[in-house]
Parts: sequence; C-alpha cells; structure tokens
Amino acid sequence: MPSLNPPLPDRSPIARHALWLRRVLGGLVLVAAIYSAAPAAQEMNGFDLKDSLIPWLQINFGGPEKDGIPSIDKPDFVMAGFAAFLRNDDEVLGLVRGKTARAYPVPILNWHEVVNDRIGKDPVTITFCPLCGTGVAFDARVEGRELTFGVSGLLYNSDVLLYDRQTNSLWSQILGQAISGPLKGKRLTMLPLTHTSWADWRKAQPATQVLSTNTGNVRPYRRNPYDGYEKSGELMFPVQFRAAGFHPKERVLGILIDGRAKAYPFAELGKTAGEITDRIGDTVVSIRYDHKVRRATAHGSDGTQLATMVGYWFAWYAFHPATEVYRAGTAPRQ
Repeated sequence: MPSLNPPLPDRSPIARHALWLRRVLGGLVLVAAIYSAAPAAQEMNGFDLKDSLIPWLQINFGGPEKDGIPSIDKPDFVMAGFAAFLRNDDEVLGLVRGKTARAYPVPILNWHEVVNDRIGKDPVTITFCPLCGTGVAFDARVEGRELTFGVSGLLYNSDVLLYDRQTNSLWSQILGQAISGPLKGKRLTMLPLTHTSWADWRKAQPATQVLSTNTGNVRPYRRNPYDGYEKSGELMFPVQFRAAGFHPKERVLGILIDGRAKAYPFAELGKTAGEITDRIGDTVVSIRYDHKVRRATAHGSDGTQLATMVGYWFAWYAFHPATEVYRAGTAPRQ
C-alpha cells in the first residue's frame, strides 16, 4: 500500500498512504486520531466490525478507501519470451497447478495486491501485502462457493485485510480466515507458492505464463512505491506482538502444520548447505534454500512442495507469537 518517497498524484491512494507512512516514520502517530474519528457503530471503510473475531480497535484504516487499490479481476498473461517489462532480479510469485505455471510479478502486485485468477476450472486468488512482504495464494472456494476478492483499505497487524465481493466479509491474508461478515470464521485453503526472482522462475519453468502490465489500470509499474521500506527498521502500523532477535524485515519462511508454527529466517538458512531436514510436530519437512536467489521452499517426505509463506519476521511473529524459530546448527527434534 504505501510508499516512502514516490512523486505520485496527490489524490492517488498510494500517495495518501505514502504521506501516512512518512508521518509515522517521522514520529507523528495518527492512529489515535483515526480511532477517535471512528463511528460509534464500529464501522470502518464500509465494514461493520462490531462482531469481528479481532477486536475492532486493533484494525487500522490504511489510507485508501475500499477498492482504492484496485484488484486485478481480468488478468492478462503473456509467455515468458514476451515479458520484456521484467528484469532478471524482479521478484515474482510463482504458482504451478497441474501443467500450468504462472508468474505474478511483485512490481505489479505492489500496486494491486490481489489477482482474481482461474487456472483450468479452479478459481485462485493471488495476494501480496507489501507492508508484510507476504505473498499467499488461495483456492478461492469456500464450501464449494466461488469467491472474488478486493482490497478493503483496512489492516490488521500491518497486514492487508481482503474482502469478498459475494458477502462483504473481511479476510486476514496471513490467517487465511474471515474475521467479520457472513463468512466469519471460515478459512481459505493455501496453495504452494514460490517467492523468487524472475530469472530463477523462468529457468525452472520456461513455459511459464506471466501476468502482464495490461491490468486495465495505468500505473508506473517500473517504479517501486515501497523503495526503502524493506531496509527500514520502522513499522508503519502497530502490531499486537513485537519480537527481537532479527531485523523486523528479515525474511522468513513460515510454516504452519497442525497448529504448530515455525519460522526459518533466511539469515539462518544462509548458514546451511542449502537443504535441511526438520520436524514440525509429527511431520518431517525438507527445507530447500538457494543462497544465490534467496529462494526458500518446504517439501514433504515425498518431495511435494508444501503451502508456506515467505514474509517479514515482524509479520510472522505478530500472528504467531508462539512460533518456533530455526537456528542453524541445531539438530531437529526427534
């Protein structure tokens, strides 16, 4: 959502978010003002929060109005050889479903955050929260009902809250759960997603399709509206839990299995030979890390890629304060 310093039009959602971020980083915390201005009915951006699973005072107004950051609802794809707008080191979220591989460039997702897509008969939703660095893919069906998602303009623990257009329920991206509305408590199924560089994904999946810049919106996709944010130790919005030990924006591979959470910081994975075997509860997992491209994935005992999440350390900890943390040189639990 935000930008540290892009020269954008004054009335654009990104510009409003950028102004907010500059004020926060400058020490002007405006959250109290937002709360004091909130209606007594506990409504924000058109969403009724009074029965939310999350205390409504922990939900923040992010700056843009509902759909002020437009989702991509009619994604257009090109083959790898025609993706001249991408540079080798651009980050992409890579998804494989059956025989179809698709790449969703982060330079595009920075401006849209949600892609409502379909691969074969399967509706899928690709989400990216620039504030948390988290890319998550979901099966867009709940109990057989297809959903499409938009950007609510609200945040919880600095993470984007999505909403579905069928019921206007709010969904936490990192939790993958509806926190208010008719679908409150329902969960989405995460899909295995690879967060890597364009060059790395193209090498692994040469027949990949690539989300194009033909999004139906005019945006300066070569401009990073978050330039400098990843290196900053500051957070834009409050989070429920804060942890030390790593830089807040240290990237981690987060895994949640049977209610047990574990984080694999890239700083620790960088001390390994590139592949480790670990155990989370009763499940044996293989963690594969490529030092050169900083790609981390998790795999089951049969080699199948697991649904995991790459994001910033502060974000993973905010949602999973009881998380285990991998340390290089520590033997896995037996």
